[in-house]
Amino acid sequence: MARGKGVYKRGGVYWIRYAGPGGKMIYESCKLANCREAEDLLVLRKKEVLEGKDPAAAARAAKTGFGTLATHYLEWAARQRSFGSKKFMIKRLVDTFGDIPLSGITTQLVEEYQTSRLNDGRKPATVNRELSTLKHMFTKANDWEMLGNEGLLRIRKVRKLQENNARLRYLSAEECQTLIAACDPHLRPVIITAINSGMRREEILSLEWEKHIDFKHGFILLDRTKNGDRREIPINRTLRETLQALPRRIDTPYVFTDREGKRFQSLHHSFASACRRAGIKDFRFHDLRHTFASRLTMSGADIVAVKELLGHKSMQMTLRYAHLAPSHKVAAISLLDGDPNPLAAQNYTKTIQSVVSGKGRSV
Repeated sequence: MARGKGVYKRGGVYWIRYAGPGGKMIYESCKLANCREAEDLLVLRKKEVLEGKDPAAAARAAKTGFGTLATHYLEWAARQRSFGSKKFMIKRLVDTFGDIPLSGITTQLVEEYQTSRLNDGRKPATVNRELSTLKHMFTKANDWEMLGNEGLLRIRKVRKLQENNARLRYLSAEECQTLIAACDPHLRPVIITAINSGMRREEILSLEWEKHIDFKHGFILLDRTKNGDRREIPINRTLRETLQALPRRIDTPYVFTDREGKRFQSLHHSFASACRRAGIKDFRFHDLRHTFASRLTMSGADIVAVKELLGHKSMQMTLRYAHLAPSHKVAAISLLDGDPNPLAAQNYTKTIQSVVSGKGRSV
């Protein structure tokens, strides 16, 4: 029987040859000994190409396991500022999906993952960050020709969960002292730094003596922040005393390290233990940042100054603390009497000076 064009035999089985989406010739083993079935497969492959699909990518996706993609993605992601937190999210994803072929990770499977994470007590925001990481992994898999457009679209169909961004959990001055007292020795200076600087966890754990700490001028200098902007944070008296009391090792550039000189990564367990001992519930490490901003605002700090200290891109993020400032409401109402309320402005100036110099109460 005459074979159709694009069908040939090699080693006892039939192969097919056809032009892929980019015009590149694709050679595929049918793993069939029947010529008619090989011709039928060739017709199917040509139809898929006309529909914009990439049969070769689909075949690679069937062979490439999720664990393989994770390995390549981790190597690529090491250049990102958020690599520290992303590394843990990828580990969770690998623990779930293992070496399932990329073609086998369906919309339903990812949605079931979302449900299981919620059932484990994770917040919608946490699950959404993990989903964003998963989606970006599949985007890179498509760029690296491990996966076709069809497989990418399956993952993109998964919707994010609705988040409650109104959360504003912060500690009082007394609770701050209780938490600090409950910390293990290695954790205590980290918590004091967070409460007195408003830095994010990764920013704190990434601090290097020579690169970021400027005792001479009294500032912490951050050049690789979450939003990409440089940020300068004044070092108050409490923070200065805490940092200067730390042993400075010659075998590592980092400020906060373990006994072997390696920088801390998460501190999740020790932080949870400290909160438990202090009797503080429903409190995350990131809430220390809220504590810093809330107590500054309640002390009369200008909302613009709070925005700059936190490094927010937009004022909208900072405005959630505005309702905590008692003075701005008093100043606004006094304008009806034609009174610019110089006392409020005077108190504000003193507050900012005390925060920067460290002469006032630490926050």
